[in-house]
Amino acid sequence: MVPHLITALNGPTNELEQRILDMTPAIERWFRLEWMEHTPPFYSSVDVRNAGFKLAPVDTNLYPGGWNNLTPEMLPLAVQAAMAAIEKICPEARNLLVIPENHTRNTFYLANVLQLKRIFHQAGLNVRFGSLSPDITEPTTLTLPTGEEITLEPLVRTDRRLGLKNFDPCTILLNNDLSAGTPGMLEDLNEQYLLPPLHAGWSVRRKSRHFQAYEEVSKRFGKLLGVDPWLINPMFAKCGEVNLAEGVGMDCLTSNVDALLTKIRRKYKEYGINEKPFVIVKADNGTYGMGIMTVRDVKDLDELNRKTKNKMSAPKDGQALSEVIIQEGVQTHERINDAVAEPVVYMMDRYVVGGFYRVHADRGIDENLNAPGSSFVPLAFADSGRLPQPGVPPGASGPNRFYMYGVIGRLAMLAASYELEATDPDAEVYD
Repeated sequence: MVPHLITALNGPTNELEQRILDMTPAIERWFRLEWMEHTPPFYSSVDVRNAGFKLAPVDTNLYPGGWNNLTPEMLPLAVQAAMAAIEKICPEARNLLVIPENHTRNTFYLANVLQLKRIFHQAGLNVRFGSLSPDITEPTTLTLPTGEEITLEPLVRTDRRLGLKNFDPCTILLNNDLSAGTPGMLEDLNEQYLLPPLHAGWSVRRKSRHFQAYEEVSKRFGKLLGVDPWLINPMFAKCGEVNLAEGVGMDCLTSNVDALLTKIRRKYKEYGINEKPFVIVKADNGTYGMGIMTVRDVKDLDELNRKTKNKMSAPKDGQALSEVIIQEGVQTHERINDAVAEPVVYMMDRYVVGGFYRVHADRGIDENLNAPGSSFVPLAFADSGRLPQPGVPPGASGPNRFYMYGVIGRLAMLAASYELEATDPDAEVYD
């Protein structure tokens, strides 16, 4: 299934698709050289938006859930990528400890964790789950609606190592984004690989830093392709010291929203785009689609009601929102059965391993789709994400479209590697 684009303005995207297809060897060589200099995140997922006139990542997750939405056909790619990733980090690895999020009653999330177990089991590892939740004091088995079971065990910390009772792993995989902060139990580990590293967690990470790195990547990639980087890059601004519930920092927010809307209007005029610009205001750290607001006019900020302000002020794990990113809104003009859709690209190590469409029947083209009521339509990235079909007209081929999404996903993943290098507390600093 190829979602259809409902816009006459897909000229620039089709031109971009053609340029990417024509330059595939140069693009793949460019990525290969980048990965010689930089280390990709262990795994990641990227939300992409296709406006027809612009194609850009809008969010990059370094602790991706949703692996259960990948089809069985995609699993061989994920297993191969997992083997490559583990081989680089700890070739002799036998045991893998996975630390999931604490919401153990969410069966969709647990299905995601089980899918990760399948992938790493096939890659040659014994996989067990250790929970940070204070409620897990003994091995606890949970049953999913499918009848499958998952056992969560309490973590055991010795002097410099972390494991479970009678289970000493070489590698620890976090599927917990540390929104609530970094537990001391995970610090100062000796000769164990913690993936991703602690500074990838939301207690350190900032979306504005990620998109700053992405801006640098998109400029260099735009130069390689000979295209305006704006076609693949969402502009952004940020504000610190914001408390919407108490009205603190509204001046910073208002001025930045106004300035960004003006910049977008200018670009729309340059490209003859007759659409209404908008920006997305969201927490500069945190995830799960919480605390997100679409602003189409700076006057909207004056009319925020208390309910919206309170919702914006308490993203995941009840962490108070104090820093926001104002991001250029990228419409999604893709539809599946008349419902608005956006692609999500999944990667492990430096490889695209699959993807799916997030679909929401009750949301508009300029709204966040990562919200209650969304559903997921898997796509055959497995046979097509790496194998474009040269010679097919732009916009007419699923494989070509998915290859293009994979390129954008990998650009965002490269930006994440730049970002993690810049925030690494153990990085060597040269004068």
